[in-house]
Amino acid sequence: MREVDRRSKHSRRVFLKGAATAVPVVAAATSVGVSIESAWADDASALEPATMKTLLKVARDIYPHDVLGDSYYIVAIKPWDGKAAKDPAVKSLISDGIARLDQNARDRHKLPYAEVPWEADRVVLLKEIEQSDFFQKVRGDLIVSLYNQKEVWPKFGYEGSSAEHGGYINRGFADIDWLPKA
Repeated sequence: MREVDRRSKHSRRVFLKGAATAVPVVAAATSVGVSIESAWADDASALEPATMKTLLKVARDIYPHDVLGDSYYIVAIKPWDGKAAKDPAVKSLISDGIARLDQNARDRHKLPYAEVPWEADRVVLLKEIEQSDFFQKVRGDLIVSLYNQKEVWPKFGYEGSSAEHGGYINRGFADIDWLPKA
């Protein structure tokens, strides 16, 4: 029988040495104004980083899924920067839509939309612009760009296309275990 040594392999000294090297790096990054969470938004070429951050919050509020991290939403909204770079009408639609949303949030909460702390308050702001071209464009594009990511499918229990495996008839079509037996 093999004996397992359950004692920690890390000492307090190793931990403190690692922490001592991490603190200056974090301090340097924050002093220069670089935020790890928002670094992706700074790469935008046509849209402002603040616009991209607000779009992320809008995307999370339109299609809220706690099981999905921000990275999936970022992948879904990043193409809008490229579309805005190619088409001034798209850039105007997005920039004006975000400006209107921010103004509505400032009028009501004295904060820009992305800084409104409660999701329910942000949803009320979204409902006010629900009929706008901006909202319809964002909602319509998101349904494809968010849910067409293969990395998202397992989070919702979708196994992907079944055609190349003989169809759903042969892959669990009648596997209904969540209904009570008759």
